[in-house]
Amino acid sequence: MKRAHTSIAFLLLAVLAMSQAFAGAGNRAGTNGASELLIPVGTRDIAMGGSTLSTASGVEALFWNPAGTVLMKNSADLYISHMSYIADIGVSYGAVSANVEGFGVLSLGLKYLAVDPILVTTTRDPEGTGQTFQPQFFTVGLSYARQLSERIAVGITGNLISERLGDVSATGLAFDVGVLYDNLASIRGLSIAVVAKNIGPQMKYEGTGLLTPATVADQNRPATLYQIQAASFELPSAIHFGVGYKYQLSDEMTVLGSTAFQSSNFSDDEYKFGLELSFQELLYLRSGYSFAQREDDAREFLFGPSLGFGVHTALGNTEISIDYAFRSLETFDGNHVFSVKMGF
Repeated sequence: MKRAHTSIAFLLLAVLAMSQAFAGAGNRAGTNGASELLIPVGTRDIAMGGSTLSTASGVEALFWNPAGTVLMKNSADLYISHMSYIADIGVSYGAVSANVEGFGVLSLGLKYLAVDPILVTTTRDPEGTGQTFQPQFFTVGLSYARQLSERIAVGITGNLISERLGDVSATGLAFDVGVLYDNLASIRGLSIAVVAKNIGPQMKYEGTGLLTPATVADQNRPATLYQIQAASFELPSAIHFGVGYKYQLSDEMTVLGSTAFQSSNFSDDEYKFGLELSFQELLYLRSGYSFAQREDDAREFLFGPSLGFGVHTALGNTEISIDYAFRSLETFDGNHVFSVKMGF
């Protein structure tokens, strides 16, 4: 027990030290790459404003805090969701978690962005050549989590990132590391979490799309293809801190509140709040709100309040949860998210 507490203390100190590198990074907003890593998944968590670092559990915790997967109630969970995102982009997500006795929880997740075909344009045909290409963005994550003690859990996720735009593509690797401390100070229902997300090396585009014809002045030779060297780009790394508290109002009703703070190296600091009411663990009502501490008054925070609900039931030995969430946006149409989770 003492060893576990000491290890977590050192890990928390390391994460806190890393967070200093992210503070006040709003002046770099919009300059990162691999922005698909920032698109949230998890209907319950989106409905609660993304505040659930310390309260997400099971397969739904993969995106928010991989350590939370150890709290799964079943031997295996299967999760499927779809979100209508910005500008007609669809975000499909699927994940599975398995609790291996004596080893820990293994999880696998896949996120795919569906983007409509885009018209091919060139310097000679700025209105389009008549051809189209379809961008492809997907992320595959493999996660491992383990309970170190009755109160402490840790988890790590390795994400393989793949992006393709016509004849150019980029591949990268990002890691999420999370710590969850439940029943803090012996207070039942009180939990805290620290998560470092999207930590990894820079990415760079390559491919035949970067070849361009050119001639050398004063040389008697035909035009030759030259390779353009694309600039590298950084991942949207961030540190997240979360606190949650679950309270039993009565035999039939439970209330859960959560809050989170996000410090990113490419955006303003964000504050998130969420609330969930549970009725007999059959019906769930949720709401959330998030806002950013803007360093530039000219930059507007995109997302507004969110809400949602969920229904949980059991069919034989299979538990089924169906959830819906809505997240409002300032400029675009709101996000609609639907999901189905099955536990075995």
